[in-house]
Amino acid sequence: MSETSKVVLVTGATGGIGSAVCARLAHAGYSLILAARDIGKLQGACANLRRLGGQSFHWISVDMSSDASVASFSHELAAEGSVLDGVVLMPPQMRPTGECQPPADTWRQLFQSNFIGPLELLKSAISTMQPEPSQGRRAKIVIISAITSVQALGNYATSNVLRCAWLAQAKTLAFAMGERGIHVNTLSLGGTLTPDYVASIGQRATKVGMTFDERLAEETSNIPLRKYGSPEEVALAVEVLLSPFSDHMTGVNLLHDGGFTRTY
Repeated sequence: MSETSKVVLVTGATGGIGSAVCARLAHAGYSLILAARDIGKLQGACANLRRLGGQSFHWISVDMSSDASVASFSHELAAEGSVLDGVVLMPPQMRPTGECQPPADTWRQLFQSNFIGPLELLKSAISTMQPEPSQGRRAKIVIISAITSVQALGNYATSNVLRCAWLAQAKTLAFAMGERGIHVNTLSLGGTLTPDYVASIGQRATKVGMTFDERLAEETSNIPLRKYGSPEEVALAVEVLLSPFSDHMTGVNLLHDGGFTRTY
C-alpha cells in the first residue's frame, strides 16, 4: 500500500511538535485528520497543509479534559467513515511542579485531561482501524510520552506518575492487539525546542543575566549529545514508527533524549 492511501490521526496537531509531525507526514504523502482544541488554529493548519496539494487534510476539534467533547469527537470520527491506518497521540503536557503530593482535585483533573480523555479518544480511533496483516495492511499507534516515563525528575511529580501509566497502557494494548496487526509504540521525549520551550529558556536566561546560547549550553551540559531535540527530529522519529520499519515492533518505548536517560 502506498503512503498516499494511508490516513493518520494526529492529536495536539497545532502545537510545536504536532505541527512538525503534520508537516513531515504530509510531505511523506499521508492524509491527515488533525485534532486539537482551538478551531481557528486547526483551520489555519489545514489550510497550510493543503498548499502542499494532493492529500486530504481536515480537522476535528476536541478538548480531552471534557468527556462530552471526547464523545462528540468520537461521534464525528465515526460519522465521517474514515478508516485510520495510524494514530499519533500526544496527551497534553504537564508543567513542572514542586509538589510531590498534589491535592486530590489536581490528580482528578490531570488524570482526566492527560489519561482518561486521551485513552477514550484512542479507543474510538482504534475502532475505525481495519488492519489485514495477511495482506500487508498494518495499523500503527505512536504515543508521545516523556523521559519521566523511565526516569523520575524532581520537579515533575505528576508527570512521573502519568507518563508511567501511559507506558503500561501501551504495553497492555500492544499485547492485546498485536494479533490483529495493530502496533502500539511510545516515543519518550527529553527537552525539545518547541517555540514555547525556546521562549522559556530565554526567560530563564534573562532572569540570571545570561545570553540564550549560554543558558542553552548550561542546560544541555549533562546531555551526552549536548543539545535538545528539535520538533523536526521528533517528527522524523514518528514517521519512522508509522512506517514498515516498525512492522516487527510493538510495545516498545524509544527514548528521544540525546542520551540523557541512563537507565531503561
